[in-house]
Amino acid sequence: MTFLGMPAGSGHLHGDRSFPAAARDALDDVQLRRNLGRATATIRAKRAAVVAEVPDWAQLRAAGAAIKDDVLAHLDRYLVQLEEQVTAHGGTVHWARDAGEANRIVTGLVQATGAREVVKVKSMATQEIRLNEALEAAGITAIETDLAELIVQLGHDEPSHILVPAIHRNRSEIREIFRREMPGVDPDLTDEPRALAEAARRHLRAKFLSAQVAISGANFAVAETGTLGVVESEGNGRMCLTLPRTLITVMGIEKVVPTWRDLEVFLQLLPRSSTGERMNPYTSTWTGAVEGQEFHLVLLDNGRTATLADPAGRAALRCIRCSACLNVCPVYERTGGHAYGSVYPGPIGAVLSPQMTGVKENPTLPYASSLCGACYDVCPVAIDIPTMLVHLRGRVTESEGRTPERAVMAAAAWTMRDSGRWARALRAARLGRWLRRRRALPPPLSAWTAARDLPEPPAQTFRDWWSER
Repeated sequence: MTFLGMPAGSGHLHGDRSFPAAARDALDDVQLRRNLGRATATIRAKRAAVVAEVPDWAQLRAAGAAIKDDVLAHLDRYLVQLEEQVTAHGGTVHWARDAGEANRIVTGLVQATGAREVVKVKSMATQEIRLNEALEAAGITAIETDLAELIVQLGHDEPSHILVPAIHRNRSEIREIFRREMPGVDPDLTDEPRALAEAARRHLRAKFLSAQVAISGANFAVAETGTLGVVESEGNGRMCLTLPRTLITVMGIEKVVPTWRDLEVFLQLLPRSSTGERMNPYTSTWTGAVEGQEFHLVLLDNGRTATLADPAGRAALRCIRCSACLNVCPVYERTGGHAYGSVYPGPIGAVLSPQMTGVKENPTLPYASSLCGACYDVCPVAIDIPTMLVHLRGRVTESEGRTPERAVMAAAAWTMRDSGRWARALRAARLGRWLRRRRALPPPLSAWTAARDLPEPPAQTFRDWWSER
């Protein structure tokens, strides 16, 4: 087992535009901000209520972090154990270094069955590698069965949230997408949630019954038994996992947990942090192949071992994809997920995506934060995202070489090393009162004052005051 963690071919982990440029467009979309504000406020309130019911939440959170840290410290051992158990139970394990290799493996497996259509359970890993596009290029149609993912797919859109991919759409917009894109839909379809869900159910039922191949992700994999698990809220996952003759699961290598007892901790942390529920409506587990079904597990690196190699950043791999950090982030609430250019938006995306691709591919994402710390407070596995963002900003600066910021800091250090130079600089700072009246510094420093208030220097320095007395 050898993983290089190369960023090449990383898939959907960075966009064509910088975060500031994309965020400016998002801020101009009033409807988007209204949709996001309403949805995130609702989820925040539900989460807070169910977390408050648990007297040992802090201990559960610490346990989740400790289990994940143990996994990351011994990942090689647990992955080999997982492979042995899956194989012993009739499954086949494949190892993929990057998105391109994973897509080739999955496409080849589907082609071997002769199927031209597959059904999919909601999966961040397959979105990360852009599997749907790879299958389409091979003449295979992938059908998303999660309601929110179906909305995104029919709307020719991109997901905007880890848990609720269509969070940026309201009911009226969804109705119009269904009426325009869904074959045989009632032209008088209303925007009532019940009616929209029923339309999706009728559309998907025939797909479930005819599909020969299903593709899933996995929330967790238990190393001691080779068991994989998917948690979801609609039952579409259960249909995908049980009906087709071939099941292919694509899973990031960090999703493994050592034992079933460890899984108990996460089955308490995840639903409360994600959907604000005490438990997930559907929790499906399976071990290897079952009678009448062939099973393949694709273990995906795609930059994860590169992240693991950074002691200050590897804790990002604790993430269980609950999206709690997105729902409290003031930046995400105003810009939405598309501005991040990655399948992983919000605070966790701002640290995870640059590490998986390399900071040169995502130099602006570590700055997509106010460093308020709300993300750390709600994270169920205690990922210190603000500290990690500062660390990544340092790596971005180091990778850029000579920058205006470095030149300014070098000049400041030279000035402060000599008392005479420092005294003259303080007297010269009176010029700042004139600049303050102009409300901006001249270029290139104007880029700084365009987003910040320029403080006004005092009318008299302490040195002058002291010398007068």
